[in-house]
Amino acid sequence: MIDIKLIRENKDLVKKNIEKKFQHQKLAIVDEIENLDIEFRNAKQKGDNLRALKNSKSSLIGNLMREGKKEEVEEIKQEIISYNKELEELEKLEEELTKKIKTKMMTIPNIIDETVPIGKNDEENVEIEKFGEPIVPNYEIPYHADIIEKLSGLDKEAAGRTSGNGFYYLMGDIARLHSAMLSYARDFMINKGFTYCLPPFMIRSDVVTGVMSFEEMDAMMYKIENEDLYLIGTSEHSMIGKFQNQIVDEKKLPITLTSYSPCFRKEVGAHGIEERGIYRVHQFEKQEMVVLCKQEEAMNWYNKMWQYTVDFFRSLDIPVRTLECCSGDLADLKVKSCDIEAWSPRQQKYFEVGSCSTLGDAQARRLGIRAKGDDKTYYLSTLNNTVLATPRGLIAFIENNYNEDGSINIPSSLQPYMGGIKKIEAK
Repeated sequence: MIDIKLIRENKDLVKKNIEKKFQHQKLAIVDEIENLDIEFRNAKQKGDNLRALKNSKSSLIGNLMREGKKEEVEEIKQEIISYNKELEELEKLEEELTKKIKTKMMTIPNIIDETVPIGKNDEENVEIEKFGEPIVPNYEIPYHADIIEKLSGLDKEAAGRTSGNGFYYLMGDIARLHSAMLSYARDFMINKGFTYCLPPFMIRSDVVTGVMSFEEMDAMMYKIENEDLYLIGTSEHSMIGKFQNQIVDEKKLPITLTSYSPCFRKEVGAHGIEERGIYRVHQFEKQEMVVLCKQEEAMNWYNKMWQYTVDFFRSLDIPVRTLECCSGDLADLKVKSCDIEAWSPRQQKYFEVGSCSTLGDAQARRLGIRAKGDDKTYYLSTLNNTVLATPRGLIAFIENNYNEDGSINIPSSLQPYMGGIKKIEAK
């Protein structure tokens, strides 16, 4: 959510930003907010004037009573009663206008960074840099589900019976590999100085609307029936929510956290749920990183964070690239974002395994997250980035470490988490 001062003082900037995001239907909302804000400020000014007049009149009553001027006292009391009635109506109007303004403000996209490429959708995202050589071996790499099944590591049929489409059982060495990658991701971020956290896996609706747009919520979140609770789609949600309505001591900044959680997503829309494999599923696990910092430090942290994910995947012998998200592909709260994509030697192309975003003070404004320095209180910037989301990361690992005989190599960085095993083979 942007500062309403931007609409008051630079409405053209807000509208141009909306145009950059190809959300022309929202241009009229800016004018509606401006008019509502004028009405609100007029009502507030009238209320302030009435309160001052009421206080002035009230201060006269004592002297008039001592002077025995009861009729004048009675007249003033009647005036005060009328002021109170008018103030009650004005306060009600202010409350109604505040709600209307906030609701409409929540639909206005954040101001994107000037370096964000302009484009309508993800097809116009821009490759930034490649890391590692994307190799295609001289032997066939089967579909990931077939590889895992031959290693007795996947049962989607049983998951279909227990839970339906979009779920899976991982077993044996593959399940161990899945957990090993997450444990390694955890320690990788701890070694970068991040504090490890295990957050709640359900959050209330006010936290949901604080960390994402209404459109994202409807498309992603599972709601708990008869409860004001939602299953998280990523631990970023509950990690940012941890600081709701808090004032952080500036000396404690930056706050750097890495969190593990299961994640739950509807995955509705054009992509759908993958029938055979485990690339797009309803349930997955994730190691996340979250940073809260001063606004002037946000871009520096953004660049550090995506590089951490690149370094993590390269330590597992997985080639990756970074892809700059264009304006039309940015969620409304994001200032700038890039995807980290892993190389698929089977498909001979890259696919998304993580995303890094800086959101300015949008989430902080929605959730009331501020910091206090020596001379002022201010909203913080929030950032988030995927260290590892798996089984998607598991797929990248298996394809890039697959041998012609069907076995999977375990890089030295991961061997301590696999009990020293150097290779997974069919038993």
